[in-house]
Amino acid sequence: MIKQLLFLLLISFETIAAPKIAVLDFELKDLTLAPGIPAEIQRTASIKPLLEAELRTGGYEIVNIPASAQNQANSGIGYLFDHPDVASELGKQFDADYVLVGRLHKPSFLFAYLMGNMAKVSTGKWVGNFISESKGTNAELTIKAVESLVVKIDKVLDNRYTPPAPNKH
Repeated sequence: MIKQLLFLLLISFETIAAPKIAVLDFELKDLTLAPGIPAEIQRTASIKPLLEAELRTGGYEIVNIPASAQNQANSGIGYLFDHPDVASELGKQFDADYVLVGRLHKPSFLFAYLMGNMAKVSTGKWVGNFISESKGTNAELTIKAVESLVVKIDKVLDNRYTPPAPNKH
């Protein structure tokens, strides 16, 4: 009887345990006439911590993969973004359930796209490709684009996330 109860508790715990997500550093793909300006490099670097913070508010566990491990797995710009098997192997090394590989795609000075491909580590396959548009370059718009991206990610996973209410100015 006690063994059965413990078994049921273990199964219950596993079904409510938060998925472990590794968010890799976002890459900048800047197609404008002035690519790679410091402001865009800074905005790109801000996306990962913003995304991790939003995922945490949804109850997801964040797995840290050091930049050195990401760089070692990456064979060039866009490689991990296009190879779910390699991203999954990287996630497996750090006990993640999912790996999100991201890119800030900037085709214009007027807007950019936050793009994320999420691989399920156990299968080595993409489970979602997410895009969120950000018009303008200010930090508040980037935050809103990150929130939009998390809503899309959450729909594929557990529906745990509730985005913050819009700010009333």
